[in-house]
Amino acid sequence: MTSLASAPRRVGYTLLLAAVFLRELVVSSIAVARTVLRADPRSESAIVAVPLEITTDAGITTLANCVTLTPGTTSLHVSEDRRTLYVHVLDATSEEAVVDEIKTKFERRIKEIEA
Repeated sequence: MTSLASAPRRVGYTLLLAAVFLRELVVSSIAVARTVLRADPRSESAIVAVPLEITTDAGITTLANCVTLTPGTTSLHVSEDRRTLYVHVLDATSEEAVVDEIKTKFERRIKEIEA
């Protein structure tokens, strides 16, 4: 059970996640528009396996939704053991960069909310 003292902290972390998500929404929308409007619209799409540290249903669902709602990425599947989220990326510079971005921008903040 969550103590009342941690409620303001969770609200703060939730607002931070929302702000990060909104920023990513704008930045990603611009990047996708540039890719689509390029004279040569080839992109380096990939399916990337993102190892998960979060284990709760709510945490995994929140992460998958943040990824899917960000233009240029789509959550495809969570592994049966719930340790990996598979993500389709429209333009991936490297798998490591995609994993790092998802983990630092979204997963870390979701873990802070759940703590």
